Amino acid sequence: MFPLKDDVPTLTAPWVTVGLITVNVAVFFYQVSLQGLGSAEGVRATRDLVLEFGLVPCRLTGFCEAGEPLLPPVLTVLTSMFLHGGLLHLGGNMLYLWIFGNNVEGTLGHGRFALFYLASGVVAASAQTALSAASPIPVIGASGAVSGVLGAYLLLFPRANVLTLLVVGFFVRVVRIPAVVVLGFWFVVQFVSGLKRGGRVVRPSWRLPVRDGVTPPLAPSESGGKWSEAAFLVSSAPPFFPLYFSMLGGLSAARSVSSENTQ
Repeated sequence: MFPLKDDVPTLTAPWVTVGLITVNVAVFFYQVSLQGLGSAEGVRATRDLVLEFGLVPCRLTGFCEAGEPLLPPVLTVLTSMFLHGGLLHLGGNMLYLWIFGNNVEGTLGHGRFALFYLASGVVAASAQTALSAASPIPVIGASGAVSGVLGAYLLLFPRANVLTLLVVGFFVRVVRIPAVVVLGFWFVVQFVSGLKRGGRVVRPSWRLPVRDGVTPPLAPSESGGKWSEAAFLVSSAPPFFPLYFSMLGGLSAARSVSSENTQ
């Protein structure tokens, strides 16, 4: 199921959405450039980038050795949103951000949309850190921030339809599907993927050393453990995001404006 376009008209030029996509793609190309021809030096450089700018829960909570990082660990809550584990990881997030983010941006306005996007990522990172506080494995990606945008889209445009490419074996067809079905499919895929990898998108060997003599309260297993899975569910579930969406500026007013524009 590949969404192509929704039927909600764009109110303004989505400069913030375009900017976010541009930054994410540029950072990904930089990640790829570090790998070079797959040499050991390239792999080491990529690992160091992820360890330095990815979100490492135990580094925020003090359960592992942080060394001398370039950035304060708290800032990795933001920088980790712009790193991705592969082309499919990046492509899926950016496709959904492009199709659904422009309408949310048009309703909220450029400034509030930018704040909302970042706040969504912070909420997801906070959930990940709280539920897997001892994990030494970096977490990267924009899935938490994009989840917030999709949750807002469902609230603002519950009756929207999406032109979607369906591919089932040899059956290929373009059909209109309710947005709630398309976005529901995305959340299910994210959750199932999170269960398979324990909420992580980097190699298990890329981790920071845990402090000697410290017994962390939520120590993860080698497969990620139930805490990582629970954290990934929290960071991907849209019902949690309206709690702070209203704080960023009038949910009821935004919904009334969107209703008027779709009638």
